[in-house]
Amino acid sequence: MRIAHAPGQVERQPRAAAVGTFDGVHRGHRAVVQSAIDTGLAATVVTFDPHPRVVLGNRVEQIASIERRLELLAGLGVETTLVATFSTELMRLEPEEFAESYLRAIGAEVVAAGEDFRFGAKRRGDLELLERLGFEVVPVPEVPGVSSSAIRSAIAAGDVKLAAELLGRPYELDGIVVAGDQRGGTLGYPTANLALDVQLICPQFGIYAGSALDHLAAVSIGTNPHYGGTERRIEPFLLDYSGDLYGKRLVVELWQRLRDEAVFESEEELIDQIGRDVDATRAAVRPV
Repeated sequence: MRIAHAPGQVERQPRAAAVGTFDGVHRGHRAVVQSAIDTGLAATVVTFDPHPRVVLGNRVEQIASIERRLELLAGLGVETTLVATFSTELMRLEPEEFAESYLRAIGAEVVAAGEDFRFGAKRRGDLELLERLGFEVVPVPEVPGVSSSAIRSAIAAGDVKLAAELLGRPYELDGIVVAGDQRGGTLGYPTANLALDVQLICPQFGIYAGSALDHLAAVSIGTNPHYGGTERRIEPFLLDYSGDLYGKRLVVELWQRLRDEAVFESEEELIDQIGRDVDATRAAVRPV
């Protein structure tokens, strides 16, 4: 998939453009993208970074990083993605200006978007306006119950199975492995310490089963209360894995929430419980 950051970087040719923020690339987003692909024209996504609501001054816990969003879009079969920098200048563009500069300029003939899609200054633009401007429009109905807000709520509650159902794929943690306390190795379960981007949502604290790098993973998310910790840590233990992960990007799927964090009477009890968590992880089933 080609990635562009300005319309001038996109070759002008007949295109079907799927337009939206696509945070999480959930089932509803995938329906919009598939509508563009189904036209047979060059399937193109026009998306925005940073998240428009962030530019408006709101706190948005995002489901996926822009890097992961692009990887997921590529996996759907998108030919080109234009990542438009969402700024106050872009926000103030009249809808007609946006349509000319970001859609017509790249050759878009068809525009697919959610039925309630709005754009341009004061959110005045909609699919009807695009139709009046000469574009063929494909309004894509909302998938019942599926929204980025609903997915965020499920993740915040630790309901990663519901999040997977809404996403159409397992929810993922995405970050860089950094140095940690290195305590897991002394317990016989060496973990990676994952630094999650501050803009990404973090699930409810607890112990989860999932996978990373094609290995099952038992994942601790929280403050390590047994050791009196106060700082949030995300620590996956990759089963049957040996290798150095420091400094590398790691994408971790979460399949199932196993239990809450806990304080144990002794380190031996903690080790026994980790062993049970690993057994539960081996028995876990990928939700989608």
